[in-house]
Amino acid sequence: MQSTTLKSIDAFNLILQSGLMAKLVLFILLLASVWSWAVIFLKIRTFKHTKKENKKFLTLFWSDKNIEEIFKKSENIKNSPIAQIFQSGFKELRKLTVLDAKTDHKLNIENINRALARASIHETSELEKYIGSLGTVASSTPFIGLFGTVWGIMNSFQNIGITGSANLAIVAPGISEALITTAAGIGAAVPAVIAYNYFVGQIKKSVIDIDSFSQDFLNIIQRSFIQTKTGS
Repeated sequence: MQSTTLKSIDAFNLILQSGLMAKLVLFILLLASVWSWAVIFLKIRTFKHTKKENKKFLTLFWSDKNIEEIFKKSENIKNSPIAQIFQSGFKELRKLTVLDAKTDHKLNIENINRALARASIHETSELEKYIGSLGTVASSTPFIGLFGTVWGIMNSFQNIGITGSANLAIVAPGISEALITTAAGIGAAVPAVIAYNYFVGQIKKSVIDIDSFSQDFLNIIQRSFIQTKTGS
């Protein structure tokens, strides 16, 4: 008797016995969950590589005094946002140096600062890629599950109206649909919420590192311009 009861409340059986609308809701929630887990694993890998490559570049940048050599070596560090920002700033510096060595250094600094800012925005947007979809999954899946819940309860009341009886055997199928879609909605939302908040925190840390490096690099260039001006 107990074995039969356990089988009847098995989640897989509940899904098989649910109606077409409940199956559709569950299928949508499954797709949302698969997508969110794919994004989670992708971003974990991305941030892991980014952190490693940033550390590698910063070690190179602060240990090597030859900026040309740093630029050449940084071209092999593909997954570092900070390295990409440095390259953008250095390319702008090289253009200005080639165009006119006597240009006002304040104007040169502004041009380099704009190049660094553009590169920072681009690299930040790359880090933020797909993160918004986690927020969408986190916010929408509970409501999709709630829709399935409401639909299941409506079916239960409809069955009561048709049969004229509130017997448990009449009500149970609709209630089971309601419960399974609610559970699936929460199950899809919770990992997405946790991952979204974690990745937003990682992006904020990366933005702080990017801004800090941009200011340091700009200060180094500015000192170099001043020394060149004083030397001449």
